Amino acid sequence: MLNADVVIIGGGATGAGILRDLCLRGVKAILVERGDLGCGTSSRFHGLLHSGARYAVRDRHAAVECIEENTILRRIAKSCVEPISSIFIRTPEDDPDYEELWVSSCRAAGISAQPLTIEQALEMEPNLSPKIQSAYLCPGAAIDGFRLLWHIFDSAKKLGGQVLTYTNVIGIDTQNGKVEGITVQDKFTHETYKIACNYLINATGPWCARVASLAGIDINIKPSKGTLIAFNHRISTNVIHRLHKPADADIFVPHGTVTILGTTSMDADPDDTSTTQQEVEEMMAIGRATFENLDSYRILRVFAGCRPLYAGDDKNASGRAVSRDFVALEHGPRDGLDNFMSVCGGKFTTHRQMAEKVCNIVCPILGNHEPCTTAKIPLDAEPDPALMEKARQVFPSYGTKLSFNRQGAERFATIVKKIEEDSDQGEIICECENVTRAEIEMVAKESTTHSISDLRRRTRLGMGTCQGTFCTYRAVGTVQEVTDTWTGNTKDLFKEFLEARWKGIRPVMWGNQIKDVELTRGIYEVSLNINHEDDLALALQEQKQEQGKPQTPPQAAAAAVKTAPVEPAPKATAPATAAPAATAAPAAESKAAPAEKKSTPKASTTKIAVKTKRKTSTHASSKEGK
Repeated sequence: MLNADVVIIGGGATGAGILRDLCLRGVKAILVERGDLGCGTSSRFHGLLHSGARYAVRDRHAAVECIEENTILRRIAKSCVEPISSIFIRTPEDDPDYEELWVSSCRAAGISAQPLTIEQALEMEPNLSPKIQSAYLCPGAAIDGFRLLWHIFDSAKKLGGQVLTYTNVIGIDTQNGKVEGITVQDKFTHETYKIACNYLINATGPWCARVASLAGIDINIKPSKGTLIAFNHRISTNVIHRLHKPADADIFVPHGTVTILGTTSMDADPDDTSTTQQEVEEMMAIGRATFENLDSYRILRVFAGCRPLYAGDDKNASGRAVSRDFVALEHGPRDGLDNFMSVCGGKFTTHRQMAEKVCNIVCPILGNHEPCTTAKIPLDAEPDPALMEKARQVFPSYGTKLSFNRQGAERFATIVKKIEEDSDQGEIICECENVTRAEIEMVAKESTTHSISDLRRRTRLGMGTCQGTFCTYRAVGTVQEVTDTWTGNTKDLFKEFLEARWKGIRPVMWGNQIKDVELTRGIYEVSLNINHEDDLALALQEQKQEQGKPQTPPQAAAAAVKTAPVEPAPKATAPATAAPAATAAPAAESKAAPAEKKSTPKASTTKIAVKTKRKTSTHASSKEGK
């Protein structure tokens, strides 16, 4: 039986922050997560590192926390933060009376709101609508949620923390009014076992109520789903906010070469990450007040996540009416079950501060009185100049800093060494994000990796312009060369990844997006023959029958041509779904997109030959799907 001082349920930002804080204080801690790290709410947001200005009028306490944590994260997580600014603009559609109240509220919260002239604003952001009425510069920024979480987990593990992914909690073990541990089940082996602990922390975000119910406890969580749109352009240099009361589709956050527009707010089940074409149309209509030429930018995909809003005793509260503040519910005084806490609400920006407050409550109960140091100790080392110079000699153009920021100093040093020793390791697998073979192979062999989507969260594979069109088959071929622990079923590798990408593309199937989908179909359905597994299986059967018959030399030659070895390929429903014939913009369409068809392919563990042809390490090389 595993045991720890503290067990944390939930591998998002809150759970990660608590794990690292406990480990820095010398507390033995284990974190369990039902999926991959950061696969829930903490990776399904717009990536804004809030300045607090958005909440200054309505929730000053939350605003103050945001500006404090914004400053701290810029300092301790430099490789995860793009230190840009936020510009708040008032359009003709926004209430001018709100502006004065907002300015005074920012001042009271200690948030800088520097006035800009219209000329200054347009010079900084030429794509803004020239109709804007006023503008202010604030200290917002962009943050990579995937990257931050993995740096936190790496830091915690170096301090002795343990992380168990794809481990589902199926029971909370109690005796005499106290929690003694949990019962969990491994997703892949289906093994059930117990983990003993002195204290249990439920940090599962919008799933908090569901986990608490395992102990017979009721929590009034109001999951609020937000939809976001990712554009294939960096529309602005800085984050752009509308200067009005928080509402839908009023924030544009640039990330690298893309921009994310968010978000909406509606009550939903926490597992519901669906999106619709209607939502996209409505968000685009709102966004045009900020960027009049918004329709000229290609949409990459649409995605959604659920906020973990805590409504207390108000059973009727929902959406934006619920505070974004957090609460730590001690279930001993509240519900008569000691050694158990649920952490509800809060924001990604304030996850570190939330963790500090939680640990300040839990640690004294365990007899630990060490102070919190997470605001002072950086998540990772600064890049070594000598290593970076060495990396530039062998890395693809523009890929050095990107890889360092993604993987951290220790892993990056390993990647550089691999490329130095074998130039083929510098081959580009994902051109959009400059991901090398060395990086893919390293992450693929780690114990926390179980799918191509896990690779994506660690490396940004398939998150760029092509949305996996060109890098999926390269990645599948690469991982099957280096590990067989999770890569045995080629069909499933393709299906899992391509369908996840397809889910975000389907609501925006118009214009040039249809052309891109047809290209994807051409690669995976035609070239790799993925959607004709039954035909290939029949060909193999005919081949075996032919091989069992006595044949003359001419007959054997003809049979060899007719039944050349063709192994069955995996089936991916996403690229094979026929694209709609209409190419009109969504505003001209009267019907919602048809429901996505789901395939039920036969089980198969046959590998197909999807190999990558290794070439030079200095540029993106061509690949072959055999």
